[in-house]
Amino acid sequence: MLMGGPSAEREVSLVSGRECAAALRAEGYDVTEIDASRESLVDDLQRVKPDTVFNALHGRWGEDGCVQGVLEWLKLPYTHSGVLASALAMDKQRSKDVFARAGLPVVESGLFSRDLISAEHVMQPPYVVKPNNEGSSVGIYVVSQDANGPPKIDPGLPDTLMVETYVPGRELTVTVQGERPLTVTDIITDGWYDYDAKYKTGGSHHVVPADIPGRVFDACMDMALEAHRVLGCRGISRTDFRWDEARGVEGIIILEVNTQPGMTPTSLSPEQAANIGQSFGELCTWIVEDASCQR
Repeated sequence: MLMGGPSAEREVSLVSGRECAAALRAEGYDVTEIDASRESLVDDLQRVKPDTVFNALHGRWGEDGCVQGVLEWLKLPYTHSGVLASALAMDKQRSKDVFARAGLPVVESGLFSRDLISAEHVMQPPYVVKPNNEGSSVGIYVVSQDANGPPKIDPGLPDTLMVETYVPGRELTVTVQGERPLTVTDIITDGWYDYDAKYKTGGSHHVVPADIPGRVFDACMDMALEAHRVLGCRGISRTDFRWDEARGVEGIIILEVNTQPGMTPTSLSPEQAANIGQSFGELCTWIVEDASCQR
């Protein structure tokens, strides 16, 4: 079980790893937990000699093709998506380019320097500023229509950030397992679906399945599967949407695809699996049995 690691999502990954390890042990698997370190990862893997690597890492290094490349080099079967799909999905701008070419709905966006974003409006408000290659709503700024000026960006964020048009409406998400979209979740929060809303108990309320019009529900399911396919994802992925309900089906916008969705007690993919009758242990087992090289 690879978990932890050096990314901004380290703490979430540790929880995901512990939850998955416990579930797999209950299913009869012998599980060794490895806190992924750049200095010792290869040595740790060669010492443990795993039959399969469950990749419970989140964020950079573990979800962007880097660890996947190490595992391919070591010829160790691993879970979730392979090198190319992981790298594409983690790069929000490039993945949006792929979606647009496939005819999937995205909003206008671009990459700009952190200093320029702090100095002037690089796009007509309202818009959203976010790291191009992080997840879990780390480092997001929402600039409103009536903002007095551009946001003052944390200097600890990357030099280049993505800016995209703000989409009003609701947060929807769909998990794809293999070639099967599971269901649609409507994520209800008091404000923006930020890090605390995602991972703190009570931070958000999930309606599963989403109580939305059937045409919108089916469109989200179809789009999530198509996004999974065009990126070349394997195992499970989760596609996040914004939906402007005033525009019906035309109001659905794809935000991003997560190739290694969270597996914490408040995470969305395990909740969706449970909704279709699949226990957490069964979900983890399916992920392990799906593992391979050359993904």
